[in-house]
Amino acid sequence: MLFVEFRFLAFFGLVLAISWALRRNGARKAFLLLASYAFYAAWDWRFLGLILLSTAVDGVAGRRIHEAGEDKARRRAWLGLSLVVNLGVLFTYKYFDFFAGSLNALLTWLGVGSSLPVLELVLPVGISFYTFQTLSYSIDIYRRQLTPAEHPLDLALFVAFFPQLVAGPIVLAKEFLPQLTQQARWSSVNARAALVLFFVGFVKKSCFSDALSPYVDAVQLAPDAVSTAGAWISAAAFAAQIYCDFSGYTDMAIACAALLGYTLPTNFRAPYLTRSVGSFWTHWHITLGRWFREYLYFPLGGNRRGPARSALNIFIVFLVSGLWHGAAWTFVLWGSIHGTFVALERTRLGRPLARLPMIPALLYVNLVWMVSMVIFRAPDLDGAAALLRSMFTGAPALADDLVPIPTWIGPSLAGAFAIHVLWQRLELSRRWAALPAPLFGLTLGAAVALALPWVTANPAPYIYFAF
Repeated sequence: MLFVEFRFLAFFGLVLAISWALRRNGARKAFLLLASYAFYAAWDWRFLGLILLSTAVDGVAGRRIHEAGEDKARRRAWLGLSLVVNLGVLFTYKYFDFFAGSLNALLTWLGVGSSLPVLELVLPVGISFYTFQTLSYSIDIYRRQLTPAEHPLDLALFVAFFPQLVAGPIVLAKEFLPQLTQQARWSSVNARAALVLFFVGFVKKSCFSDALSPYVDAVQLAPDAVSTAGAWISAAAFAAQIYCDFSGYTDMAIACAALLGYTLPTNFRAPYLTRSVGSFWTHWHITLGRWFREYLYFPLGGNRRGPARSALNIFIVFLVSGLWHGAAWTFVLWGSIHGTFVALERTRLGRPLARLPMIPALLYVNLVWMVSMVIFRAPDLDGAAALLRSMFTGAPALADDLVPIPTWIGPSLAGAFAIHVLWQRLELSRRWAALPAPLFGLTLGAAVALALPWVTANPAPYIYFAF
C-alpha cells in the first residue's frame, strides 16, 4: 500500500480510530503490531517470516548479551549471532547475485571458467531499513547504551511499526522503545502539525514526483536520443523527483506516527540549500547518515587517527552507503564519488570550496548531486555513460529523433524550487499549523481541493522501495 492510495487512507483511518479507542497500552501495542504485519503482508505475506526471524534472533541475542555481564566472550558471541543472521539474510537476498555475477565476469575475463549460481530471489521490500534498525538494538545493548525491551511485544512493534517499516526513517531502538513503555495520550498529539506534514508529503509524492517520473523514465530508456538541454533537464527532474518521492514518504510516515502518538526522527532538512557536499549529507537521509556514523565511522576510528585515516574512513562509509542503496556498480561508483568529495572538503585542497559565496556554493553542491544521480538512476554503467555523454557532448538542439522536452517541465522545476525555498525560509508549515482551528480547517480543505486535480491517477512505487 502506498501512502497516497485511497486504500491506505482507509486502512490508516481504521487503525487510527481503533488504536485510540483501546485504553490499555498493551492491547494498543498488540493491535498496532497486527496492523503493521497486515500492512507488510499486503506487499507479500511470505516475507513476514524474515521480519519475525530478525525479531526473534535479536530478542534472544539482546537478552543474552545483557545477561552475560562482564563475560566478553559470551557477549561477543551473541552479538556475532545477531550480525551474522541479519547481515546474512540481507546479503543473500540483496547482494549474493551481484557478487556472484561480478566474480563470474571477472573469472571469464581472466580466462578461467566459472559458473557460480545466481539465486534470482525477489528483494523483500524494506529489508535494508528494518535490518539496520534491528542491528541498532543488539549493538546498543552490547555497548550498554540500552537494556533489553521490557516485553517481546515492544521489540516486535519497534521492528515492524508500519509508518516507517518499508522506507524509513531509520529509527534507533534507544529512541523508540522508551516511547512504548507509557500509554500515548491524544492530548499530547499535535494533530494540526501532523495533518500539514502529511498533506505536504502527499503533494510532493503525488503531484510532483509522479508527474516528473514519465519524462525521467523516457530519457533513461533512450539516453543517446536526447539533446544536451534535455539531458540536463532530465537530471534536474530526477533530482527533484527523488527528493519529492523520498522526503514526501518520510513526511507522511512521520505524520502517521505522530497521529498514533509516536515520534520519528527528522530525515530531511532542505538538502538542496546546503553549501557543501558534506553538509548536504547532514541534511539528506539524515537517519542513514547517523546510523553509518554511529555504527561504522566511529568504530573505524572516526577522525581520531589523523586526517589521512579520517579521509579513508569517510570514503569507506560512503562506499558502503552506495552498496546499501543497491547491489550494482552504479551505486558503488555513486558512493565513491560522494565519499571523495566529502573527504576532499576536509583537506587543505578543499578549503577553497568552503569559502565559496552562497550562489556558487549552491551551484557546486547541486551540480555534484545532479551529475552523480545520473549514475545512481542508470540501469548500468553503460546507461550512465550514455546519458553523461548526452549532457556534456550531446546534440545542442532538439531533433525529430530525440526525446522531446515537455514544455511545462522547466517552469515547474523553477516554481517548485522557489516554493521549496520560501516554505523553508518562512517556516510556513509551522505558521499554517498555528492558525486558529476554523481557519486551519478552511485552508486545509482549500489546499486539498486545489491539489486534487494534480494528483496522479496511477502512483508509481516509491523509489526507495527498491533498496
